[in-house]
Amino acid sequence: MAKKHTIIEFKSPHSTEVREICLAYGNRSDALLEILHDVQEKLGYVPESELPIIANALNISRAEAYGVATFYHDFHLKPVGKHVLKICRAEACQSMGSKALISSVEKFLNVKMGATTADGLITLEATYCLGLCASAPALMIDDRPKARMNSTKAEALLKELGA
Repeated sequence: MAKKHTIIEFKSPHSTEVREICLAYGNRSDALLEILHDVQEKLGYVPESELPIIANALNISRAEAYGVATFYHDFHLKPVGKHVLKICRAEACQSMGSKALISSVEKFLNVKMGATTADGLITLEATYCLGLCASAPALMIDDRPKARMNSTKAEALLKELGA
């Protein structure tokens, strides 16, 4: 007796857009990183619900797609604020005052590390080296590095962003 095979069709709110992105890369599994970058660029994050669609399009396992998306810290599986502020927590920055900088920014924004402000403007994240060790402490706002930061400079930067 022949076994029946069921084809699983994944549906999600952004499935059409994600499929188009995958198709633009010829559904090649070696383009996974580029696809994740493009999905995040288009949607603002990589929704976890889209990972099965990407995996299916690229003929890879969902675990592999999830593993890559969660391994790289620049991919977000949940929506983030309009601006993403990353403060370096590596040893050089810590020795130059990043702990105090983090405390000051958390207090100013009224959020903890890893959270987004109530108005959705800023997501505060930790990072573990921006390559600015000689100019510590450092942070990055929307992919723009800032060195020799302190509480006063950080608050001025946040006020420029509307916080």
